[in-house]
Amino acid sequence: MTSSLVEAVDIKAPVAVSWSLWKDVERWPAFLSHVKHVERIDDRLFAWQVSLPGADKSFVAELTEVVPEERIAWRTTEGVHHAGVVTFHRLGETESRVTLRIEYDPQGFVEHLGALTNLDSTLAGHDLEEFRRMAERAVSLP
Repeated sequence: MTSSLVEAVDIKAPVAVSWSLWKDVERWPAFLSHVKHVERIDDRLFAWQVSLPGADKSFVAELTEVVPEERIAWRTTEGVHHAGVVTFHRLGETESRVTLRIEYDPQGFVEHLGALTNLDSTLAGHDLEEFRRMAERAVSLP
């Protein structure tokens, strides 16, 4: 059973700011609460450590597409089945929308429960709100 989620957040910051914060995969733990560590293996591969309710996981993921200021896509190459894409949308000169789409195969009772109760979407929404705050702070810094 594959589960998917789509969450979006509007940000009072230009796409360039949102992109600059998101483009470095190793920075994702700063705003994605379940991502504990991301380490670059090479230009395309990264080792991840994530901690979800009831499950700690490690896996390797590869960047499958990087289009500056438009999208970043990835998929796992070993470990859990997981794929995602973040897209960046220009809403105006000083506003942007970031959309996160993730597909994964829940493993075990807790992950199936999270998928069924939309806890995974709630966590993703929380993380995007943290990202929004970070991006808007970046804009207000001198």
